[in-house]
Amino acid sequence: MFKLSREGSFFLDSCQDKTIVFTNGCFDILHRGHVEYLNEAKSLGDILFIGMNSDQSVKRLKGDSRPINNQDDRKYVLENLKCVDYVEIFDEDTPYELIKAVVPNILVKGGDWSVEQIVGSDIVLENGGTVQSLKFVEGLSTTNTIQKIQQSL
Repeated sequence: MFKLSREGSFFLDSCQDKTIVFTNGCFDILHRGHVEYLNEAKSLGDILFIGMNSDQSVKRLKGDSRPINNQDDRKYVLENLKCVDYVEIFDEDTPYELIKAVVPNILVKGGDWSVEQIVGSDIVLENGGTVQSLKFVEGLSTTNTIQKIQQSL
């Protein structure tokens, strides 16, 4: 069971009358596709809250060679983007318990996810929120970036 960090709880308490947009991911090697997606997500509400997979979660999902960047570095980079208001690290394979703790107004994922596939959509919809699949920037992914680097060696 996920427990929201103390800082996360304080942050959410300060957002009572604001529209919270939630998204999640590994954000291992940040690229233009991530930034465009996060900017679009932020434009939908007042607060952009990111659930970020921990190092152990990324390893389970992507394999032993990942993440390339550790969770503290990934979190630091995300927190320093203009569009991002808060980042919470979760250790589970999905952010379901974190979404249950946050109960955002809007839940988004990249365009490669259909609304029905988005984890936590049931929670958001049951609480009167909306779920959206945002624009996907074709050809931009962390996996593609890693492959390009490997091919250039």
